[in-house]
Amino acid sequence: MKKKLYAHYFKGAIQQIKIDKYMHIQAKLPRIGTSIFTVMSKMAKEYNAINLSQGFPNFDTANELKQLVTKYMREGHNQYAPMQGVASLRARLADKAFSLYGTLVDADSEITITAGATQAIYTAISAFVKEGEEVIIFEPAYDSYAPSILLNGARPKYVQLEAPDYKIPWDKVRWMINSRTRMMILNSPHNPTGTILTAEDIEELKKVVANTDVLLLSDEVYEHIVFDSKQHESFLRHPELWKRSLITYSFGKTYHSTGWKIGYCMAPDKLMQEFRRAHQFIVFSVNTPMQYALADYLKEESKYLNLSDFYQKKRDYFLSLIEGSRFQWTPTSGSYFQLLDYSAITDEKDTAFAERLTKELGVASIPISVFYNKGLDQKMLRFCFAKTDETLEQAAELLRKV
Repeated sequence: MKKKLYAHYFKGAIQQIKIDKYMHIQAKLPRIGTSIFTVMSKMAKEYNAINLSQGFPNFDTANELKQLVTKYMREGHNQYAPMQGVASLRARLADKAFSLYGTLVDADSEITITAGATQAIYTAISAFVKEGEEVIIFEPAYDSYAPSILLNGARPKYVQLEAPDYKIPWDKVRWMINSRTRMMILNSPHNPTGTILTAEDIEELKKVVANTDVLLLSDEVYEHIVFDSKQHESFLRHPELWKRSLITYSFGKTYHSTGWKIGYCMAPDKLMQEFRRAHQFIVFSVNTPMQYALADYLKEESKYLNLSDFYQKKRDYFLSLIEGSRFQWTPTSGSYFQLLDYSAITDEKDTAFAERLTKELGVASIPISVFYNKGLDQKMLRFCFAKTDETLEQAAELLRKV
C-alpha cells in the first residue's frame, strides 16, 4: 500500500478541487482521508490476515434478538418510527438509567434513538457548535470527533492524555477554556486506550466546568464493558454534569450487532429539544422493527449486566496467550481493545509496523498515531479482542513469533 495509513489531520486549510475549467469546489475536509478502520480492514481482507483492527465482534448477535426483529417485521412494523424513537424502547431506557445510575430521565423529552452513536455525536455537535467556536477533545481521540467539529466550522482544541496511563491533565484543561469554548468531548471507557474516568476525574471535571456555559458530550458506548470490579462513571450519576450533558450510547457495542447502527442520546429536556431540531433533518428516524425488538430484549438485564465478565475473560485469555512475547502492556480497564507496546521489537513507525504485521505476519491492528492530531508515534498498536477464542488463539500464535 503506497499511501500512508493516515491521510490526515486537521489543518483547516481550504482546498480547491477542479471539476472542469468552469467549475471549482472548496473541500471542507481537505486533510482527511479514508478512515483507518476502513483501510486496515481492507488490507486484512486483501492479505487474508486475522482482523483485530476494526472494533466489531466476529461472533453473531443472539438468535433471540434476531427472532424478535423478524417477529416485528412480520407484525407489520415496517414504516417510519416516530422521529424521537419508539415509545416502548425509550421507556425501557429510562428505566435502565434510573436502575443503574439513579437519575430520572424523561422517556418522552430526554431520549432520542439514533442511527448509531456516531450519528448521535455528529448531531450533538451540529445542534450546538457554531462557526468560530471551539471544542476540547482528548487525544488519542476517536476519529469522528474532529471531522464533525470541522464540518460545523468550529475548531478542535486538543488536550493530550498523559502516557503511559493516559490520564487527563486537568491543569491544562483549565487554561484552555475561554469565551469561545462551546463543548468538551469525553469518552469513557476510552477508545483507543481502554482507560476509564475515575471518581477523581469526575470531581476535577466538575470544578473545571463550574461557572461556565461549556456543554459536555459524553461518549459512553462501552458503558457495560468495564473490568476488574471498577465502576463506570456515567455522567448520569452526577447531577452537576448531567444538567449540561449530551450522552451517547450504542446498542451495537452492547449486543454484538454493530452493523445494525442503532444508538441513542440522553440529554436534559432543553438540550434535547435542540438535538432533535438537527436530528430530524440528519436522519429523521431509525429502523422500526429493530427498535421494538430491542425494547423487548432490554427486559432481561443480564443481557447487558454480564457483559463486563464476558469481555474480561476475553481480555485475560488474549493476554495469557501472548505471554512470553516481546510486546508489553497494561491490561485495559474497559472497552474491547487492548494496547500493545512494541518498542522492544522495532523502531519502525507504528503505521509501518502495523502494515508489515498485516502483510507479512497475518494479523491486522490499528496504529495509535492516527488518533493524534499530529500523528504522535508512541510505538503502540490497538488490538480488538471481541473475537472467538479460536481467532484469538490463532492471532496470539502469530504475535508470539514477532
